Amino acid sequence: MIDKVGGQPDGVYRRCGCKDPATGRRWGSRCPRLADPDHGTWYFAVQATDPRGHRIRLRRGGYDSPAAAQAARNAVADHDLHERFGEVATVRDWLYSWLADIEGTVRPTTWQAYRSHVVEYLSPGIGRIPLQELTTGEIQHLFDGLGKRVNRYADPLAPATLQRIRATLRRSLNIAVREQVLRWNPVLGLVLPGGRRSRPTVWSRNRVDAWRLDGWRPVVGVWTVDQLAGFLDGVEDDPLYGLWHLAALTGLRRGELLGLKWIDVDLDSRELTVCRQRTEITGQIIDSLPKTDAGVRTIALDRDTSQALECHRLSDWSSPAADGFVFCWPDGRPLRPDWLTHRFAELLKQLKLPPIRLHDLRHGAATLALSAGADVRVVQEMLGHTNYAFTADTYVSVLSAQSRAAVDGAAEAVRAKRARPHRAITNTVHDRGGRLGG
Repeated sequence: MIDKVGGQPDGVYRRCGCKDPATGRRWGSRCPRLADPDHGTWYFAVQATDPRGHRIRLRRGGYDSPAAAQAARNAVADHDLHERFGEVATVRDWLYSWLADIEGTVRPTTWQAYRSHVVEYLSPGIGRIPLQELTTGEIQHLFDGLGKRVNRYADPLAPATLQRIRATLRRSLNIAVREQVLRWNPVLGLVLPGGRRSRPTVWSRNRVDAWRLDGWRPVVGVWTVDQLAGFLDGVEDDPLYGLWHLAALTGLRRGELLGLKWIDVDLDSRELTVCRQRTEITGQIIDSLPKTDAGVRTIALDRDTSQALECHRLSDWSSPAADGFVFCWPDGRPLRPDWLTHRFAELLKQLKLPPIRLHDLRHGAATLALSAGADVRVVQEMLGHTNYAFTADTYVSVLSAQSRAAVDGAAEAVRAKRARPHRAITNTVHDRGGRLGG
C-alpha cells in the first residue's frame, strides 16, 4: 500500500532546473513555477543497501509522472544494491548497471559510444577494482596507458578520444555520487594531455609527394578541386554516384545520406531537407533525429547535384516509393553505414587518390563553399553546426586565405583609382631606401 503525502506517493516529489536570478542557485522543489502541473519532472528518494551492507539514500529523477517515479522507486526498493551486485560491487558491475539504466533515455548513438568506451577501455582497465576503493591514481594509471595505445592506423589515441572516454566514466560515477554510493567522483582529479582540434589539411602537391614516398597522411585530409573532380569522374559509373556527388557538394553526414527519403527532396526547387539519420547499433539499423536542432535543416542544391539525384532515382539502388529511401540496396534493404565507409575506401584505392575518410568529404564541401566566397553562416547552416564560432575556427585556414584575397582585392580597387599609383609606390620605396641606406 502506498502512503500519500500531499496527495502524492511517499518519497516522490517534483522539481525543476530553474535558477533564482538573485543568487544563481537552482530553485529545486521551491520553484514558484511548480504550481504549473506541466512544469518540472518527477523524482523519487528511497533507502537502499549498498554493497557493504550500509543503508544509503538514493535519489533519481527525470520521470514524466509521479506514477513512473513511484514504479522506479519500487524497483530500486525491491532490488537493493547488495542484491544487485553481490558481496562487493566492482567498477565493472557499476558501469554495466549504469548502461542498462540509461538505455532508452539517451540517443542510441550516444549509448553506443558509452558502451564502446566501457567494453574497450574502462572495464578491461579498472573493472576489477571494488567501486568504493577506486582512486584517482588508478584512473590516472589507466589513462596514461591509454595514451600510449595506437589505433588501426598505428596512431596514438587522439586527446579528443581520451576526453570522451573520461566523460563517459565521469558521467557514470556522478550517478554513484548522487546516489551516495561514492562520497566524491575520483575522475575529477584526472589530468589529461591537452590537444588541439584537427583542422582540415588540403592535399597539396608536396603533401601528395610525401604520402607517395613514405605513407604520410594528415589527420583530416581535404582534396583540391582537381582531386575532387578526378574522384567524381572516376565514380561516374558507380551505382552510388548520386550519393558520392551529394556528399561532396553538400557535406551531409553519413547517417544523413542514408536517412534521406524522396519526400525530403524537391528537385524542382533544387533543395532537400535533413530530418533523420540512419545509424547501426549492435547490428540493427536505427532511424533517429539528427543530433541537434541545428541538424534539422534545408539545403540548396546546385544543378549538377540535382541532375545526379534525378538519374539516381531511376536506378535500382533507390526506392521507387515516394516515402522510400533515396539510397538503398536494389532489394530495398538499408545500406549499412560501415559498408558505405568501406566502399568509399575501396574506390579511393582503385582510383589511387590521396586517402581521406568518408567524413572528410564533409570538410571538403565546406572548404569548397568558403573558397568560392560563401558566407560562414551559410556554411554553418549547410553543415548543421550549432555554433558559428565552431565553423569559423574549424576552417580558419580557408578563412585566412579569403581574408588575404579580400585585402588584396580592396588594395587593387584603390590602386586602380589612383592617378599614378606605380610611380607613387616606387617613389616611396626609393625614399625609404635612401633614408635607411644613408
